[in-house]
Amino acid sequence: MNLRDKFRGPTTSIDDQIESFAIDRVPAGQRWPIPAISLVLLGNATAMFFFSFGAQQTFLVGWPQMLLPIGYFFFGSILIGMLTMRVASREGLSQNLLSRGLGFGSRGAAVTSFIYAVNYIYYFLFEGTIVSHALATYFHVPINSIGGIAIFAVLGLVNIGLVWRGMHAMSFLQSWGFPVFLVLLAIAMWKLGASHDVAGMGGWHATGPVGQVAMWSALSFANGQMIFQGLMATDYGRFAARDVRYRGTASIMLLELIPMFAVIFLGALIGSSLIGAVGKSQAQDPGFMFVHLMGLLGVVFVVVTQIRINVMNLYSGSIALSSGFDVAAHFRPGRPWWMFLVWFFGVVFYATNVINHLGTFLAITGVLTNTWVLIILADYFVCRRWLGLGRAQGIEFREDEVRAWNPCGLVSLGVAVVVGGLGILEVYPIYYASFVAMIVGPVLHIALTSATRGRFYTPSPAGLPAAGEPAAR
Repeated sequence: MNLRDKFRGPTTSIDDQIESFAIDRVPAGQRWPIPAISLVLLGNATAMFFFSFGAQQTFLVGWPQMLLPIGYFFFGSILIGMLTMRVASREGLSQNLLSRGLGFGSRGAAVTSFIYAVNYIYYFLFEGTIVSHALATYFHVPINSIGGIAIFAVLGLVNIGLVWRGMHAMSFLQSWGFPVFLVLLAIAMWKLGASHDVAGMGGWHATGPVGQVAMWSALSFANGQMIFQGLMATDYGRFAARDVRYRGTASIMLLELIPMFAVIFLGALIGSSLIGAVGKSQAQDPGFMFVHLMGLLGVVFVVVTQIRINVMNLYSGSIALSSGFDVAAHFRPGRPWWMFLVWFFGVVFYATNVINHLGTFLAITGVLTNTWVLIILADYFVCRRWLGLGRAQGIEFREDEVRAWNPCGLVSLGVAVVVGGLGILEVYPIYYASFVAMIVGPVLHIALTSATRGRFYTPSPAGLPAAGEPAAR
């Protein structure tokens, strides 16, 4: 294999490129080299979101306290991504399909697929909002006007066209998009130094008191991203070779996270340098900060960067929805058509200005997504591999291989979400919610699966009632 081949996927039919094995295993002949997978993930690593994330961490706890939540995010993402990608690549299945066999059942996994899709709808909305803010600011269009909504909608449709062919389209986009990103970022940093006093780390100050509340809020922000980043990488890591080892999956995560954390720290630097001139709200909004620094070139920078990440949000959202509706309604219009549903919800909720509600969203997604992923990992590594309650290879995922509903995973997720939801409703501090839920869920799942001896992994034997059904008389 020559160097160029290491950065691109195998030749395949147009149909397979479009469908991306959304409801089936990735065959052995369609596996991608690690560098090619990492190239696709660069779009996520350099998302505008992480400029905002870095600024928000700084404004919450300042330097050097921000190293604690950021370090937790970094090392936690490596661990989760390393584990989830190893399972996904070994089985050739997306996380949505794995959920069917690993604790939830075929129809139960539809619930988790919709939870997963909500994440991508939000991030599609978040990134689209940033670029709409950039265009609206430069061309003096009111952000929440019909014109602002139209900007968001049109750019979303452009993204759908660009990513219609799935992984192969994204590989092409990231190949040319990343060098453009680097050049425009260098110009932005030059403009920052030329027009503002650049704040060194000693000038990265919190905007409020730095105590327990601020630190736990920063950790909650990080927790909402930590598992999601590992999970997102798994959508692409399932294309890795079946025999890839933990060293290989950890390498994929590092190649994604190193540029991501460079962007996070640049977000902290830019935000701290601009806050005195433009205020806190605009200093953490990339849609404003780069237009402020670069004018029309800043608009181009935001648009290019938004395209590179929102094609990924559309792709992964369509994978989740395709898997969910496949078992929930046996409705199979084709994987790419679900991108229009992600786009539709993005347009509907655009006017809510999601950037101002980031903390609440990350707490909610931490409760839902973190708990689901940790239940899957607990099922695979503890219930199946350690306790031997189910097979550890060839995980079942077809409807005739698994129960429609596995109460062990569903009850565990439900209880954990209720416990975490009490925190979201401020019965106890919201910043504890995701941490409590992600502990309760997997512990309860292990207990329930052990108590039932794994009987809910597979369909009931012929002639015998399913669990919970009365015996025939």
